[in-house]
Order: sequence, then C-alpha cells, then structure tokens
Amino acid sequence: MKEAIHELLDQPGIWRANTSHRGPSSPAGDHTPSGFAALDRALPGGGFPGSALTEILHEAHGIGELRLVMSALARLSRSGRWIAMIAPPFVPYAPALAAQGIDLSRLLVVHPGDRAQAFWSIEQALRSGTCAAVMAWPSRCDDRSLRRLQLAAESGSSVGMLFRESAAATERSPAALRLTLGESSGQQLNIRVLKCRGTPPGAVSLDSWSTSPVRTQHPLPLEE
Repeated sequence: MKEAIHELLDQPGIWRANTSHRGPSSPAGDHTPSGFAALDRALPGGGFPGSALTEILHEAHGIGELRLVMSALARLSRSGRWIAMIAPPFVPYAPALAAQGIDLSRLLVVHPGDRAQAFWSIEQALRSGTCAAVMAWPSRCDDRSLRRLQLAAESGSSVGMLFRESAAATERSPAALRLTLGESSGQQLNIRVLKCRGTPPGAVSLDSWSTSPVRTQHPLPLEE
C-alpha cells in the first residue's frame, strides 16, 4: 500500500502543499518564461509549461491576451522549430510580431476551412515535433478533444496555447495550465490561475497597455 501511495505522489499532476513551486516534478528547463515577473513567480518552473497545453480564457479579443505570450513566443522562435498560429481570428501583423522579437522566418499561419480541419491541424502541429509552440483558436473543444491535444503536445514536446472564450472556464479540461483574463477599469490585465500543475490557484495583475515590448514591461506584484 505504501509503495502505491508513493507512486501516486510522484505523479507530475499531483500538488502537495508542503512542496515549493519548483519541485522535482516541474523543472525550470521545461518551462518558458512569460516575461512578466509576477506571473512567472506564480507558476511552477517560472513560465508556460512545455510539452503541455495552456488554455488562455478571455472575455473578448484584444484585451492583452497576445501580449501575454509574445515574450515566450520570441524565445521559442529562436529554438530552430516553428511557431504555428492556427485559425487566428485576425490577420497577423508581421511588423508588430517582429518588434516583439519573433523570428518571422519560423512563423506558420494556418487558416483551416472548417472546425474539423482546424482540430486536425492543431493536433498534427502539436504532435509533429517540428513546432516549438502552437497557438490556436478552436471554435469548440470537448474534454475528449482536449485530451487528444494534450497527448499530442506531450508527444511532440510542444507548447500548446489555446485561446478560448471565458465561458469555457466551467468546463473540464486536462490542460496543464488554465488562465482566465479580464480587463480592469484601470487598464490592467487581471489574470486568474484556474488550474496549474504544482501550485494552487492565484491571481496576478499586469499592465497590458504599455507601449514597451512585453519583455521589458514591469508587472504589478501578485495579489494577496
């Protein structure tokens, strides 16, 4: 019985209250910093988890969800692998992406014809092993579909980032990290950590409207 319990506690998805954020199950090398010190402090490993899905749930497009990931994408684009954007609800503006440090020669933009093609494209990009990161805007995703994408990210050692409506926060998800974003009256981006392997939920406020590149912005301290 004791051996079975120890095996269970050794699983990476188990959070133990007496362990620090950077425990053996969450090495910093498997994470990509967001560029926001306050958010990185709140996450095990100091950033977005590798070989896993991150769900970014937002109330509306354009509240700062892209700025949140630009620094991480810039870092990942220098890895020699691709950065894939699948079914974006906008036309990517190349000069702005380049200004954030993203290597445009490593950027792929995919516009699938329908929901089925979109899911297939996301899964294949995550599983291929050629994409350092896959950003996607799926119209709908049930628990079974998300599990397939999580397994694909693990298989391809890719950082998966799914941008979804905030209403999805009430749904079950196997994603390693789930963040909800909301704009405050003070033009700050309020982030709530709904789920994160290795740490309890929390909240962070970031200045989302600075004209400086994400990598030089200064987030506010973690909320109490």
